[in-house]
Amino acid sequence: MLLRRRLLSTAAAAARGPPPIRVDLAESAGRGVFATRPVPAGELLHSAQPLVCHPSPSLLHEVCYSCLRRKPGEGRVSSGGYYFCSDACREQAKGFHDVDKNADWSSFDDHCSSRGLKYPYMAKRLACMVISGAANADCLNILQPARLHQGTLIEMEEEFELLESTFRKAGFQEEVTSYPNTHIVWLENVDAKLKALRDIEEGEELRICYIDTSMDVNARQKILADGFGFECHCLRCLSGD
Repeated sequence: MLLRRRLLSTAAAAARGPPPIRVDLAESAGRGVFATRPVPAGELLHSAQPLVCHPSPSLLHEVCYSCLRRKPGEGRVSSGGYYFCSDACREQAKGFHDVDKNADWSSFDDHCSSRGLKYPYMAKRLACMVISGAANADCLNILQPARLHQGTLIEMEEEFELLESTFRKAGFQEEVTSYPNTHIVWLENVDAKLKALRDIEEGEELRICYIDTSMDVNARQKILADGFGFECHCLRCLSGD
C-alpha cells in the first residue's frame, strides 16, 4: 500500500509538470523570479508562509498570535490574553510566545519609538524565534548587504546589545514595478498566494507592485520611499508616467 501511494504521488507530481517559477539573475535588480512555462491569468503560481509575522498592536486580541487569522468569535485565549485560532498555532508559537511574555521590552520599545524605526514588532518576533529555536540565527543572512558603512555597523551593534540586554534580563524577492503581471493575496491568514494578473509568457520575469498603480509617479515614489525605503526604477516610473 505504501509503495502504491508513493507511485500515485509521483505520478500526480509528474502530471502537474515542472514548477511554474524559478529564481535566476535579472538584468534590472540582482535576482528575479521567472515563469518556466506559459501561465494563464488567474493561476496560482506559488504559496508560502512568511519567515516572520506579528499582529499590529491594535489587533493583538482580534487575530491569531501565530498565523494572523482573524477571530470569528470566541477564540482560544492564552494566559497572556493573546488569541490562537487552533491548538496547532498555539503549539507552534509556544516557544517564542514564552520568550516574548517573559521579557521586559520597555527599553526596546522606547528605542524604536524615539528613532521612528520600522517594524519593531517583526524584529521582536524574529528575535524571540531565534532565542526559542524556532528560527536559525542566520535565517536573514541572504538579505544582508555586502557592504555597510561604519556608522550603520555601530548602530547595528548598539541595537544588538539592546536585544541582548532585553533577553538577559528575561533570563531570549519578486521585482517591484508599476507594470505588475502578478499580485500577492492574503485570504484567510498570513500565508501569501502569488497569482497571475494576466497571461505570462515562458521566461518572462514576474513583477509585483506594492501600491495602487493608478496613482501618479510622484505619489507612487513617495509611498515607496516612506513605506519601503527605496525608489522604483521600472520603465513606467523612469518615463514619468
